[in-house]
Amino acid sequence: MSAPSSDPVAPQSKALLHQARRLSRLPEAPWLYQEVARRLASKLEIILLQPLQWLDWGGFLGGGASEVQARYPKAQRWVCEPVPELQQRSREQWRAQAPKSWWAPWRRGVDPVVLGDSVAVAPWSPGVQMVWANMALHAYPDLPQLLKQWHQALAVDGFLMCSGLGPDTARELRQLYRELGWPLPTINFIDMHDLGDAMVEAGFADPVMDMEQITLTWASAEQMLAEWRTWGGNVAQGRFQGLRTPRWRARLLKVLSEGLTRPDGRLGLTIELVYGHAIKPAPRPQLAAETRVSLDDMKAMIRHGSAKS
Repeated sequence: MSAPSSDPVAPQSKALLHQARRLSRLPEAPWLYQEVARRLASKLEIILLQPLQWLDWGGFLGGGASEVQARYPKAQRWVCEPVPELQQRSREQWRAQAPKSWWAPWRRGVDPVVLGDSVAVAPWSPGVQMVWANMALHAYPDLPQLLKQWHQALAVDGFLMCSGLGPDTARELRQLYRELGWPLPTINFIDMHDLGDAMVEAGFADPVMDMEQITLTWASAEQMLAEWRTWGGNVAQGRFQGLRTPRWRARLLKVLSEGLTRPDGRLGLTIELVYGHAIKPAPRPQLAAETRVSLDDMKAMIRHGSAKS
């Protein structure tokens, strides 16, 4: 993994892990994540490839298993989680909800849920046909490394479906914090154009990016804060590091009520959603007077050529 960024609004690894462990105690995936999963799944309609195996990255919080299973009922699902606490929640969910036909990995003694640092020795072979990563783009400290892991997990011609929060998310809240001189309350979320460039750099082909903005509203600042906590917390490098006082919280509630209330009397916040899709192409070695190709890459190129002949 690359060295931590010095950008004060870049994500901090320890804070991300802390939030992941905290969110593992939620009874289910956040409502917003489930809604984004539904929207991301609708984009599968134009994809012809029917996966035999697919990897649900961050499956418990991603909340998209039922959406994907409805479209690919015969496909084998694997799950990758960032921390052991979420790994356990996904195991419990798998046992409770999986159809009987999905229990083949358990009968073979293979754990269908792995940790993020186990992708290199994961049980699927030779690779999955789809990596599904709903609301994962903003939840990892090193996006280029994350994209490389997704690329590694995919079989040739497999595809990636991912989503996350975009740069206009919580713009109203960020403006309030700037006016008060407080450290920004969020990380800098990735722009869809930068995501497309990062995908190409990681080895993906034909990236397709999309974004949309939605406005969520709440009846009170207390309700707004309660829902925000189900999404995570401020994991920026430059966030306030200590504990906040009840007096500060009271001031925050007042600021939110005064600054975010809409004409209809409800508090509103912009959420930008970024979607990405890309394909893992067959390896193309650069030709020279002497060209060396690994055996695995050679097999992949042969299979890919045979499939198109």
